[in-house]
Amino acid sequence: MVSRIEQDFQRFRQIVKGKIRHDLRKFLQRGELIGKEGHRYVSIPVHDIDIPTFRYGDNAGGVGMGEGEEGDPAAGKGAKGQGGEEPGKHILEVDVSMEELADILAEELQLPRIQPRGQHNITTVRDKYSGVRQTGPESLRHFKRTYREALKRQIALGDYNLEDPIVIPIKRDRRYRSWKEVRKPQSNAVIVYMMDVSGSMGDEQKELVRLEAFWIDTWLRRNYEGIESRFIVHDVHAREVDRETFFSIREDGGTRISSAYTLCRDLLNERYPPDDWNTYCFHFSDGDNSSEADNRACAKLLQEELLPRVNEFGYCQVASSYGSGNFINVLHEAFPTCATDKRTAKDDPSDPGTRLVTSRVNNRDDIYDSLRTFFGAGR
Repeated sequence: MVSRIEQDFQRFRQIVKGKIRHDLRKFLQRGELIGKEGHRYVSIPVHDIDIPTFRYGDNAGGVGMGEGEEGDPAAGKGAKGQGGEEPGKHILEVDVSMEELADILAEELQLPRIQPRGQHNITTVRDKYSGVRQTGPESLRHFKRTYREALKRQIALGDYNLEDPIVIPIKRDRRYRSWKEVRKPQSNAVIVYMMDVSGSMGDEQKELVRLEAFWIDTWLRRNYEGIESRFIVHDVHAREVDRETFFSIREDGGTRISSAYTLCRDLLNERYPPDDWNTYCFHFSDGDNSSEADNRACAKLLQEELLPRVNEFGYCQVASSYGSGNFINVLHEAFPTCATDKRTAKDDPSDPGTRLVTSRVNNRDDIYDSLRTFFGAGR
């Protein structure tokens, strides 16, 4: 029975995954993901699937055995009004782990697994149960092996009675799990999110950033065991903020993009050595910058400071009615070998420019293709 239930449950999960995969572009566009605080799960709204459950009821009566007279409406005697004729849209929220969600994203977008770079000097220590021994704490007693030893002893001594099969372990029968410490290399990654919060970045632009950042975070966490996220906002000045502030802040003023790149450089130099950390930077802006001089300063920071040490630097330009949208063209001119939304370049260690990836997001429908652009090379 348990095996049959498990098979039904796995079949149900496959149906859910198929529904999510079929509607993935819609989820990306509409943001229909309800995060649960403190858990690595999200609730996915799925239409027209009934959760397999046991249903209990009173079997004493039969059809038509309830109260009321023949011909009364189903809602009860004297009920008024008529039922509608349109079918209902039943929405079920299904909990899906972030790992499953990332796998669905990879299958649908055909994303390759990321190959971590660097020496990976960071290790974690964990206990691995490797055998059984005769001494140990009671919390690690192996009950099955203890029972087996007692049974073998009683059979050998002729004390085992088939008519009254009682097995009583003694001290020398007890067996305990043994363990050893295992050092496991751990590939860590840091993600630095940067966002322009000047007056030209409105609520719609920030919502596009929030949705894309969620999926970026989901995919990278599937590829690395340890992830740290840092958040930088900027107008003419840049500062580090927490996640909640990053997605809710409302500011005004001009834009100096180099302020964010300078703060990002200082943050990486101070906390994240390139030999120990895989580094991903993502900058979201409407492409409006203060001056040509600052554009040149940004290109210099990228060429000399940021691109040589990162796995990938992603620049995502969101459409705005107020921004000039010129900064993405500045990047394309400064780094002709960068990957764009029309092509994907392979990582070339001798050319840091290939680690720059640019993408345009004019509306929510573009998020799907933007994610494929950012991670299609498997950096």
